[in-house]
Amino acid sequence: MKTLWGGDTHTCVPIPVLVPVLNRLGQKLKQLNQFPDFNNYLIFVLTRLKSEDEPTRSLSGLILKNNVKAHYQSFPQPVAEFIKQECLNNIGDASSLIRATIGILITTIASKGELQMWPELLPQLCNLLNSEDYNTCEGAFGALQKICEDSSELLDSDALNRPLNVMIPKFLQFFKHCSPKIRSHAIACVNQFIMDRAQALMENIDTFIEHLFALAVDEDPEVRKNVCRALVMLLEVRIDRLIPHMHSIIQYMLQRTQDSDENVALEACEFWLTLAEQPICKEVLTSHLVQLIPILVNGMKYSEIDIILLKGDVEEDEAIPDSEQDIKPRFHKSRTVTLQHEEERPQDPDDTEDEDDDDTLSDWNLRKCSAAALDVLANVFREELLPHLLPLLKELLFHPEWVIKESGILVLGAIAEGCMQGMVPYLPELIPHLIQCLSDKKALVRSIACWTLSRYAHWVVSQPPDMYLKPLMTELLKRILDSNKRVQEAACSAFATLEEEACTELVPYLSFILDTLVFAFGKYQHKNLLILYDAIGTLADSVGHHLNQPEYIQKLMPPLIQKWNELKDEDKDLFPLLEMYNQHPEQYEAPDKDFMIVALDLLSGLAEGLGCHVEQLVARSNIMTLLFQCMQDTMPEVRQSSFALLGDLTKACFVHVKPCIAEFMPILGTNLNPEFISVCNNATWAIGEICMQMGAEMQPYVQMVLNNLVEIINRPNTPKTLLENTAITIGRLGFVCPQEVAPMLQQFIRPWCTSLRNIRDNEEKDSAFRGICVMIGVNPGGVVQDFIFFCDAVASWVSPKDDLRDMFYKILHGFKDQVGEENWQQFSEQFPPLLKDRLAAFYGV
Repeated sequence: MKTLWGGDTHTCVPIPVLVPVLNRLGQKLKQLNQFPDFNNYLIFVLTRLKSEDEPTRSLSGLILKNNVKAHYQSFPQPVAEFIKQECLNNIGDASSLIRATIGILITTIASKGELQMWPELLPQLCNLLNSEDYNTCEGAFGALQKICEDSSELLDSDALNRPLNVMIPKFLQFFKHCSPKIRSHAIACVNQFIMDRAQALMENIDTFIEHLFALAVDEDPEVRKNVCRALVMLLEVRIDRLIPHMHSIIQYMLQRTQDSDENVALEACEFWLTLAEQPICKEVLTSHLVQLIPILVNGMKYSEIDIILLKGDVEEDEAIPDSEQDIKPRFHKSRTVTLQHEEERPQDPDDTEDEDDDDTLSDWNLRKCSAAALDVLANVFREELLPHLLPLLKELLFHPEWVIKESGILVLGAIAEGCMQGMVPYLPELIPHLIQCLSDKKALVRSIACWTLSRYAHWVVSQPPDMYLKPLMTELLKRILDSNKRVQEAACSAFATLEEEACTELVPYLSFILDTLVFAFGKYQHKNLLILYDAIGTLADSVGHHLNQPEYIQKLMPPLIQKWNELKDEDKDLFPLLEMYNQHPEQYEAPDKDFMIVALDLLSGLAEGLGCHVEQLVARSNIMTLLFQCMQDTMPEVRQSSFALLGDLTKACFVHVKPCIAEFMPILGTNLNPEFISVCNNATWAIGEICMQMGAEMQPYVQMVLNNLVEIINRPNTPKTLLENTAITIGRLGFVCPQEVAPMLQQFIRPWCTSLRNIRDNEEKDSAFRGICVMIGVNPGGVVQDFIFFCDAVASWVSPKDDLRDMFYKILHGFKDQVGEENWQQFSEQFPPLLKDRLAAFYGV
C-alpha cells in the first residue's frame, strides 16, 4: 500500500479503520504511534476527510499536536514536510473549528524550533492575509496570532531577520477590516509586542495608537477588549505617548469599566490598577474620582452567576465531605515562604487559600479586579478618597439586601490599608457593626466580615482589650465552628491574622482558644483542617513560649496524634506506594500527587505549630525517608511542599534532619532553578534554615549552592519573594562560612542590599545582615564600589540589636576613616536627604 506522502510501502492503518478508533481513543494511541505513517493519517483526517464530522477531524488534529509536542524530533523528514504542507494548504478550511485546530498545530510545530527551519511559514501566512476569501484570511490570522503569542521574542530577533519589520505594518492595515474577527486578530497580534517594546512596534507607535482610538467605539466586544488591553499595556511601557490624550482615555475607560460584556469591563478595570502605579496617577485622576469610585464599588458586588457557583444559598455544608477537587494542592503561608514587608499587599478576600468550591471562581474576575483597584487607589489617594466613599459606604453597609451589604463590607476591607488614618474616627461605630455581621444569616456575609475585620486587626489590638479584641475574638472563635465551610475557612484565616497582631495579648485567653481549635479538629472536613493547622502554627509563633505549658500541650497533642493515626494509607504511607510504582510502573497507577502534597503540608503545619514537640511524631514515623523521595518527585508542587517541610523540620527538630544532610544538599542545589519559582523559593529558604543549624559544618556544601544563588539574585525580572529569600540565604551562608562566600561579595552586594531594604526587622533579616558584616570584614574591597547601597540597607533597620548596630557602626566609620573626611563628604553628598539624616542620627556619620 502506498503511503500518503508517496514514499516506500510500510505496514499501514487503513483510514476507514482509523476514524472509529479515534472515537475510542485512550488505550489505542500508544500502539498506533508505533506505525511510522500514523501521523500522516492524522493530518489526512484533519485536513481532507470532509465526510467526517468536525469534532472527529479536530480531535485527530489535537492528537497530532500532542505527538508533535512529544516526538516531533523523531518524525521522518517526509512525514514532517507533508504535515507542514497540509497545514498551509488547508488553513482556510470552511470550518472555524478546523481552522483553529490547524493554527494550533502550526504554532506547535513552530515552537519545536521550526520557525528557523520553516522559512516559508511566515511569508506564506502574511501573504494569505491578502486573500479575498474570508476563511483563508481568518485562518492565517488565527495561526499568526498563536505564533505571536508563543514566539514573540524570536520574531523580534536577528535569528529570523526581524520579520516584525514587515509584520507589524501589515497587521496595522487590518485594524480597519470590515470583519470584527479579523480586526480583533490584528490588535491581538500587535498587543503581543507591547510589553517587550519590540523595535518594529516602537517605530509605528503613533500609527498604532491612532488606530486604537479609531476602534474605541467598535461594536464588537472582542475588539473592545483588545483595545482596552492594548491601552493598559501602553500605560505601562509608553505612557509618554498617552499623556496628551489622558483625559479622553480616562473617560473611555470609565465607560468600558461598565461595559455590558464582563470580559471588556475586566480588561478596562485593569487600567486603574496600572494607572495607580504611575507617578502621574494623582495628577490625572483626581478630577475623575467622583465618577470612578461609584463604578468600582458597583463592580464589587457578586454577580448572580458568582452566587450560584459559590453555592451562596447553601448555608450549612459542614457535614458534606470535601470533593476530590476541593482538596487541591494548597500552600499555606509557610508553603511558599515569604518575608514581612514594610508595605504588605493585602490578600484578596476571595482568594482564601484553596479558593472557592468551583474552579470558575478562582479566576480573576471583575469583583476581584475592582476591589484590587480600590485598594491600590486608596494607597495613592489616602484620605482624599473618603469624601467620595463615605456616603456610599453608609448606604451599602446597612442595606437590607445581603448582596449589597456584602459588597459594602468588601469595600471597607479594601480601603483598610490606604485610608486607615481617615477611617479611625468611624471605627468605634463600624467595628461593632462588623462583629455583628459575623452572625449574619448569610454565609457569604459572615465570611467577608471575617476578612474585613482582619484588615482592621491592628487598630483593634491598639485599643483596650475589653472594648473590641475580646468581643471580636469571641465571635471569630464561634465562626471557626460555623456550620458553613467557607466561613470556617475565612474565620480561621482572619484569626491567624489577629494572632499575628495581638501576639501575647492572647495569652490570657489561650485555654479558651485551644479548646475551640481542638474542637474544630473533630468538626472540619479535610480541606479546612489544613487552614486549622496554619492557625495553630501562627498561634505558636505569636504567643511563643507561653504555649509550652503542660496543660496546653496536653490539649493539643492527643488530637494531633489521633489525626495522624487516622490518616488514610494513601495519605501517610506514601513511600511504599511510590516504591511499588517506581519499580513496576506498568503494573501500578501512579499515586495521587494531591494526597502527597496534602500530607506534606499537613506535616509542615504540625512542625510549625508544635515546634520541638513535633519531635515525638517524627521519631516514630518514616517522614525523613518519605521526604527524601518527595524532594525528587517530577511534579514541581510536590517538591515545593517537600522543601517547605524540610525547612520547618530543620527549625523544629534538626536532630532528625542532620543525618540526612549529605543526601539532601545536592537535591536542594539542583532545585535552585528559577524556572520553577515556588520550588526554587522554598529550596532557597530551606538552605538558609539548614545553614543556621549546621554552622561551620556547612562548609562542604557551599559550592553546591553558592553559584546558583548568586546567579538568581542577579537575574532580571526575578520575583521579589525569591530575591528576598535568596538574599537571606546568601547572608546566612556567609555568616556560617565567610571564608568561602566573601570572595564573591562584589558579585552580589548591590542586588543583595536592594532586595532586603524593604523587609521588616526580624530574625531572618538579622542573621543575613550579620553574615554580610562578617563577609565585609573578610573582603572589604568587595563592597567598596557599591557602598552607597550598603548604607541604604543599613538605614532600613528600625531597631537592630545592640551588637548588630555596633557591627554597622564599625563598618561605616571604618569606611569613612579609610577614605578621609573630605572624600566622605563628597561621597555622602550623593545620599538622599532621608538616608543622610538617618545615618547621621543613628551612626554619627
